[in-house]
Amino acid sequence: MQRKEKLSTTDHSRDSAGMRYVYPVISRRAGGVSIGINLNPNNACNWQCIYCQVPGLTRGAAPAIDLALLERELRTFLEELLHGDFMQRQVPEDARRIADVAFSGNGEPTGAKEFPEIVSLVGRLVAEQGLPGRIPLRLITNGSLVGQAPVREGLRRLAHLGGEVWFKVDAGTSEKIRLINGANLSPRTIAKNLRRCTELCPTWVQTCMFALDGQEPTSEDIEAYLEVLRECGPERLLGVHLYSLARPPMQAEAGRLSRLDETALERIASRIRAQGLTVTVSP
Repeated sequence: MQRKEKLSTTDHSRDSAGMRYVYPVISRRAGGVSIGINLNPNNACNWQCIYCQVPGLTRGAAPAIDLALLERELRTFLEELLHGDFMQRQVPEDARRIADVAFSGNGEPTGAKEFPEIVSLVGRLVAEQGLPGRIPLRLITNGSLVGQAPVREGLRRLAHLGGEVWFKVDAGTSEKIRLINGANLSPRTIAKNLRRCTELCPTWVQTCMFALDGQEPTSEDIEAYLEVLRECGPERLLGVHLYSLARPPMQAEAGRLSRLDETALERIASRIRAQGLTVTVSP
């Protein structure tokens, strides 16, 4: 677990701990060290978002997961964070807290066939360290597989453990969903999946906004996005995490994208708040 440099919000390398499935990052939105569970070490995802920071991203599903290895890695890393000197060596002083354990990584985590078993495994190891209720479990997902029975079972188990979902919604028209997320889904389908998710587990929406070819999202773009939230039912949501680009995208479109500043994000946030939703903003 040796690194030459301390972790930072601009470094989300999945191999920073020298492990296959477990990696630490400093999360702006979670506010500390997030223990990532990477169920897509093959860099495969069923979406291809143009702002994705995963190099060598390919279309596909998660590989078979070695549950015994995942258990050893997570147990070892939790013990190192809690009882070793990793925080002192690798983490800036103002971020030395475990913010969460997040099912995230280099692709869509719910694509792993073992997803329900993995949720239970992680819950058991967190309890083993005396941490249940002290650090949240989070699933960061595009939500496209919520219709599958194993994914729904995993969400039920996550809810039972007191966890929550961060569900990606970046656009509100089929054209923009295809352009931004590389997904052939209608906004109605995304709203339906989001509603299903809220019925199974407490859910936040997470939204990345940026300028494309120098143009910020238009008023019409924002209105279409808001319609997705309205169709789901804003009262069902915990809120929205609104953010812009923090690290360089690694996809072919990277040169077309630019970061929105806090003022631009706050303008968008005010329209979301007008729907009765809590919004956190991370420029």
